[in-house]
Amino acid sequence: MLSKARWLEALDKMNEMFPDAHCELVHKNPFELVIATLLSAQCTDVLVNRVTKDLFQKYQSPEDYLAVDVSELEQDIKSIGLYRNKAKNIQKLSQMLIDEFGGVVPADRDTLTKLPGVGRKTANVVVSVAFDIPALAVDTHVERVSKRLGLCKWKDNPLQVEEMLMKKTPIERWSQAHHQMIFFGRYHCKAQNPNCPECPLLYMCREGQKRMNRMKK
Repeated sequence: MLSKARWLEALDKMNEMFPDAHCELVHKNPFELVIATLLSAQCTDVLVNRVTKDLFQKYQSPEDYLAVDVSELEQDIKSIGLYRNKAKNIQKLSQMLIDEFGGVVPADRDTLTKLPGVGRKTANVVVSVAFDIPALAVDTHVERVSKRLGLCKWKDNPLQVEEMLMKKTPIERWSQAHHQMIFFGRYHCKAQNPNCPECPLLYMCREGQKRMNRMKK
């Protein structure tokens, strides 16, 4: 397992590589971020941003999403995977925001996870990005990087990965570390074609060293 000292060393390298890492989902307020993050499940941020460009002009409040039939909302997000289920959750979420929170997105992670379609990852993204509360959202990139570097075990679930990250990362670095790991995984340590030969973390990466050894044979 990667030690805390080595992990912070890795984070420093990621910081050098991606000092401006940030949330790439385009949004103007916490409500738009909730919707965009919900839509991003099993979908790229690029596609979500393409869809929300028009979506956020048409719908600007929870009431707006409830003013149309779900079939119309489905058509508006049809290019996104799981669009039928996501459309239903957006309307249920909007109704719950109105009924229980006065139409305002709550700034508490555990409360956010009670909203339809909002899991722990989405809630962590929202509290971190929209409300500047330290959080470490574990998406596919964060999980992959954590496991390849040996910070976590291959069998660990997302919650176990999150707990290990929180344990070994200073709280003041949580939110930025989350974005830097996403950028590192999205643009460098890719799922199918990781750039191991030019990786500054190769010397500490168990998976990268295995890949390089296989390439030499």
